[in-house]
Amino acid sequence: MAPRVVVVEADGGSRGNPGPAGYGAVLRDPGTGEVLAERSAAIGTATNNVAEYRGLIAGLEAAAELGAAEVEARLDSKLVVEQMCGRWQIKNPGLRPLAAQAAGLVGKFAAVRFTWIPRDRNRHADALANAAMDAAAGAPARPAKRAAEEPRPVAAADSPARAAAREAAARAATARTSGTDPATAPASWEPRPSFTATRLLLVRHGATEYTEQRRYSGRVDVPLSDHGRAQAEATAGRVAVLAPSAAAVVSSPLSRCRDTAEAIAAALGGKPVRDNHDLVECDFGAWDGRTFAEVRERWAGEMDAWLAATTVAPPGGESFADVATRSRRAVDELRTAYPGETVVVVSHVSPIKLILRDALGGGDTLLHRLFLDAAGISVVDLWPDGGVAVRSVNDTAHLPSS
Repeated sequence: MAPRVVVVEADGGSRGNPGPAGYGAVLRDPGTGEVLAERSAAIGTATNNVAEYRGLIAGLEAAAELGAAEVEARLDSKLVVEQMCGRWQIKNPGLRPLAAQAAGLVGKFAAVRFTWIPRDRNRHADALANAAMDAAAGAPARPAKRAAEEPRPVAAADSPARAAAREAAARAATARTSGTDPATAPASWEPRPSFTATRLLLVRHGATEYTEQRRYSGRVDVPLSDHGRAQAEATAGRVAVLAPSAAAVVSSPLSRCRDTAEAIAAALGGKPVRDNHDLVECDFGAWDGRTFAEVRERWAGEMDAWLAATTVAPPGGESFADVATRSRRAVDELRTAYPGETVVVVSHVSPIKLILRDALGGGDTLLHRLFLDAAGISVVDLWPDGGVAVRSVNDTAHLPSS
């Protein structure tokens, strides 16, 4: 049975900096301290920091091989921990590919937590790294001393400690992981390195006749108007400047989004457009196709209730809480599939507002105070550790005048 959570202890070093270098990584069961796997290798001539990153990468790869869902990565390198958490910039260009590789591996897990530990608590990984450095230097191999963790007290089957552990496990099972919940993201005032983030360019589709007539347009497949097609072309040109090497274009399956996405994909060199049904507009039920004024007149009480709570749905329709659930699922899938890359997401006003609400850590009131124009662009960066940066909202400078 694959372990749900593993501890990765990683280290690396060189003799000379740069000099003969190697790394070591140890994987442990977090409850018992049992060693599950070891990794070490000589890497030729390199710096301490390169070796430390290589140790982290080897440990994450081993955790993935074990089938772990979550990882606690412990390193005695303050630099690697702070850079992977996005709190320190990666100024050395030689470390950036390694950080990007590590970030890609982080995306394979439900959550990864990075922790700095003192060197004397990282003795096992340090011993493996030293043996690897000996090999890199051509010295006789020294057996790595296995640093066992101190024995842990084991609670009796019905003890208060066991009961507390079961309660904590139940809470953890129902909580969102730190890798997906912006509310639990580590706080930082320092700019994060953008190349380790998954960047989402959130594009609302171009205008339709319903947009211009101020009608609810949910699941009804209303096409772009002539003005909307012109907006889509202008947006395509803007996206090609913002993200010329975008990894993917993902769209709601409704034609007003697909046509906007196809224009963007053509401007990016003919990339395929991939549908994601989680990005479709809210189902407005009986209100779909009706003007805002008509709905206010006929369903005044229902509209008041809908505006007051995201858990309330229009008659025969879908609540914003339900839209938020599938929008988060779409974002999580994109972050996992495209670590460190840029993705163009073409969707509708409701999913984009909800994604921005979550990214900003805002309340539901934000949904009624945030205005998104047709064909406007918003940009959000998502880091593997749950960090989020909203870089722009509703950019419309590229759009032709009405």
